[in-house]
Amino acid sequence: MLQEKPRYINTGGKLLDLEIPKVMGILNITPDSFYKGSRYSTNEEILRAATQMLEDGADILDIGGYSSRPGAKDITVEEESNRVLKAVKLISRELPGTIISVDTFRSDIAREAVIECGAHMINDISGGDADNNMFLIVEKLNVPYIMMHMKGNPRTMQNNPVYEDIVADILKWFGERIFKLKSAGVKDIIIDPGFGFGKTIDHNFELLRKLGDFSIAGLPVLVGISRKSMIWKTLDISADEALNGTTALNAIALFKGADILRVHDVKEAVQTIQLISKLR
Repeated sequence: MLQEKPRYINTGGKLLDLEIPKVMGILNITPDSFYKGSRYSTNEEILRAATQMLEDGADILDIGGYSSRPGAKDITVEEESNRVLKAVKLISRELPGTIISVDTFRSDIAREAVIECGAHMINDISGGDADNNMFLIVEKLNVPYIMMHMKGNPRTMQNNPVYEDIVADILKWFGERIFKLKSAGVKDIIIDPGFGFGKTIDHNFELLRKLGDFSIAGLPVLVGISRKSMIWKTLDISADEALNGTTALNAIALFKGADILRVHDVKEAVQTIQLISKLR
């Protein structure tokens, strides 16, 4: 028997209604993210991009300071912290009311971003595997936790990833961690299958075909396929040219049960949700 997904998640006292899918805009405070159109560094660039995303209809802004593209260079906690926390503080101060997610796998950064800087959610690409303290911090902070599946780490994840059954393997991986989190009292958990993180192009398309299977977890599902290589390599184009493909695959993800779309291009994602909601 399938467990029904929760309709709401609590983001700092503000209930986010997932009856209609939500859009998470990507703000990369890094010089080397795979898509150059999402790189921001100065306060002016960050604030301008954040303001535009909110005007375009973003429900959440996801701020990250560690590039997780395949083969990305590792950076220190201090460097990531300096990038992320300044942006979270800036947006909290200048754009009050914005729901902010911090994209980090480091528990110390997650804790400070929430307690000191005003973030409302944690988006962990390692699903707790990179930092043994992350689940404890999530429990203490009592904020929504996005748990993504990744095989390996950003430097190794594309080195011939192999699965017996990709959906079953990932569901088992999620199940073990969901049990730990719920046992600790964590209320708002969102799962992300991790398109492009330790998966081949064929793996990614199989995940998308079977995305509906993740509803068995009874949790909201986030999909992040925006401008990823599964699109531009398949079409033999560049990431800069992958907006149309992103929109097409986001529409499929919505039909298959995605609750949150994590995107570089907010306006187009919002329009896709509006059209599909009308169709339904």
